[in-house]
Amino acid sequence: MKKVVKPYGEETQSKKEEVAIMFNNISGRYDFLNHFLSLGIDKLWRRRAVKQLKKLKPQKILDIATGTGDFALALLKLKPKQIIGVDISQGMLSVGTKKMKKKKVDNIIKLTLGDSENLPFEDNSFDAITVAFGVRNFENLQKGLKEMKRVLKPDGKVVILEFSKPKYFPIKQLFSFYSGCIIPFFGKLISKDKRAYSYLPESVEQFPEGKEFHLQMNMAGYEEISSIRLSGGISTIYMGHKKV
Repeated sequence: MKKVVKPYGEETQSKKEEVAIMFNNISGRYDFLNHFLSLGIDKLWRRRAVKQLKKLKPQKILDIATGTGDFALALLKLKPKQIIGVDISQGMLSVGTKKMKKKKVDNIIKLTLGDSENLPFEDNSFDAITVAFGVRNFENLQKGLKEMKRVLKPDGKVVILEFSKPKYFPIKQLFSFYSGCIIPFFGKLISKDKRAYSYLPESVEQFPEGKEFHLQMNMAGYEEISSIRLSGGISTIYMGHKKV
């Protein structure tokens, strides 16, 4: 059994509590760091993930672990009537809410405090559910996946974008060095949080990717499960459907 990786490793706090604290700590610099440390590639990954919902034409979308709302903004390309973003970090949501008002899309995108493992929505509420770089932070992965399926409508689709580990030379070696050395160094320097960007590669290392994650989705009750590896395997898009 893989050990539970937490941002700060405090015995008195749950992973969920530490993740919320971590994102509250870095919320003010998160957007800048996210695009800077990914060299802007994260924007391309989000656009590719959004494309997976084009045929479905969802009108009501739930974006889990929405953070400051970058994925929610990308989802506007689908022209939905409503996007609800939930996150456990009030700091991230505060930044995101200001962003939505500034872009004048707060009539479509609503951001709210919420726990992915105990979503405040009725069964069968959403046409589609998205998560970008968030399932890795779930305290109980199965509980979170099942809760997402609960609020997804029949024939709805879930799209999950998450970091993965490249398998082949030279991307494997380059990513290992970049994520293990460059990201923690600049992350600590800019965010002033000593652990936040060291937690990133540690959590990626422990995450059940590829076929392992397919199995997790299958166990949660999803059907027609598939995935697309991006940028040599640095990230992966996972997809699943709810049939009943």
